[in-house]
Amino acid sequence: MFLDALVNRPNRVLEEQKAFQSSHLPIYLRPPRAKLYLGMYFSLYVIGMCGTAFGAYSLVFSKPVKKEE
Repeated sequence: MFLDALVNRPNRVLEEQKAFQSSHLPIYLRPPRAKLYLGMYFSLYVIGMCGTAFGAYSLVFSKPVKKEE
């Protein structure tokens, strides 16, 4: 009753299979919204790598701490 919209759906496997197999794109670009997902993944990856590089640079080239006596 509540799950009818999720359970009783038409079978679209053949349509999807034909769409995937007829495309000449790489497999990771064939699904819908693949470019959006890859763009978000790569942008987060670049931000993370820049943050890591900045942290490593800060640790290597930081000024030594003066001890107060």
